[in-house]
Parts: sequence; structure tokens; C-alpha cells
Amino acid sequence: MEPVAGIGLRSPHLAEFARDRPATGFLEIHAENYLAHSPALRTVQRLREDYGFSVHAVGLSLGSVDGLDEAHLDRVAALIRRLEPVLVSDHLSWCLADGRYFNDLLPLPYTEEALQVVEHNVQRLQERIGRQVLVENPSCYLTFAHSTLSEPEFLGELSRRTGCGLLLDVNNIVVTAHNLRLDPGAWLDGLPASAIGQYHLAGHAVNDADGVPILIDDHGTRVDAGVWNLFGDFVGRYGPRPTLVEWDTDIPALDVLLDEARKAGRVLGIEADAHAA
Repeated sequence: MEPVAGIGLRSPHLAEFARDRPATGFLEIHAENYLAHSPALRTVQRLREDYGFSVHAVGLSLGSVDGLDEAHLDRVAALIRRLEPVLVSDHLSWCLADGRYFNDLLPLPYTEEALQVVEHNVQRLQERIGRQVLVENPSCYLTFAHSTLSEPEFLGELSRRTGCGLLLDVNNIVVTAHNLRLDPGAWLDGLPASAIGQYHLAGHAVNDADGVPILIDDHGTRVDAGVWNLFGDFVGRYGPRPTLVEWDTDIPALDVLLDEARKAGRVLGIEADAHAA
């Protein structure tokens, strides 16, 4: 996929896209919102004729020790066959245990044991859908005392073992680095640049915890200045990649998202308005 800039397609904007076909680089949907036949899915299928799409899953639970839910995997695979997106992704996290789903993306210890679990699940996912998957770095609020790898080391080794790509969420790196007192500029040291397949940008909230500011990855505001700065550093260091602006809470007018995508396009050095077929 060309290094264009696009936006996450959310339900409040479906009708506007269907009616006006506003220009943007590509659209990304959350897989779990479109697993059943519905008017919304039919609209997305029609939009697929005019836009490049990425499918971003949030419920495959790549870190689950029980393995992937095969019924859920089948439904995601069917959606991918139907839409033929240019990119497919999910998160370095887990949300399923003993057949029960949790409404969050939960963290993993970065150990060899956990790496083997994620490696097995990513290989199964890629085998089932017949294509590469991008794995996204999470936002972190704690560390596990028994972790033996850094997050970049974990992701880099996962990519080397499975051939998966990496979706770098720049906002998540800023959130993680602030909360864990890390250097965001050094976060990517040792990460295989060739594996980076996509960037995500989003806004975050600042919460006060007993006088200590904590950043929360809420996707509810414009992209923060610090995220833009780090994004520019990454593009300068690793080159442009397809870039997606996410906004999931307090969703604004569509023009606001499109404006953020245009800004991302300027950082990439390309036009953000062209449709990506």
C-alpha cells in the first residue's frame, strides 16, 4: 500500500461517506463491528469500490494462552475475504480467557513464554487468512516485574519468528513512555524497520493520580503536539508508511478527522486527499 494518510471510519460518518464520497487516503474499520450481515456492512462494501480499506481487529486476543477462538477467527476471515483490505491488524494484548471476553486490551508480560504464545497465535491467524498481519504496540500503564524483554525487543522477535508486520501506534508510544518514564525517542532502538507496515495517530487524555499526571489512550481529541513531533521523527528515520488517524470517543464532525489526516499527509510528504484503491 502506498504511504497515504486516512481515517478510522466510524458509524456516525457512514452516511456522509456513502452520500458524498469525501476524499481521503484510505479507511479503516474495526473488524468486530462488521462480522454480521447488516446495512452498515453493505455500505462498507459499496465504499470498498472507491476506497482502500484496512481491517483492524480488536478481539482476536493474540496473547491468549488458550489460543484463538476459532469461531471468531472464521468470522474475521470471512470479512477479510469479503472486503479484500490492503492491510489487516490486531494488538499485542489479550482479552479472552476460558471462553470469556473482557472489554479491554489487557497487557502481557514480555517473557519468552508469552512470546511463544503470541507467536503461535499470530502464525495461526496468518495461516487462516492467508496473508501477513500487522501487530500493534499497546498503550501501557504498568510493567511486569518478571518481564525479560523490552516491548520493542518482544515485537521485533515476534516479527522475525512469524513474518508478521508491525503497526506502530505513535500515540501509544508517547503514552507508554510517559507513564513508565521511558525515552520515547529511544523506544524503537533495535526494532526491524523493514517490518513497520503502518502508523496510527490518535489523541489522549491526561488524568491526575494523586498529583501525578497519567496519560490515557482514549482516542478522544486531536493528535497531541508531542505525538506529531515523534511521528515526524519516525517518518524521518524510517520513511513514510500508510498512516491512520483514530478517533473513537467524543467523535467530532467528519471535517475534523479529515483535517487531521491532511496534516498527517503533510508530514508524510504526500497528499492525504487522494483515494487509495
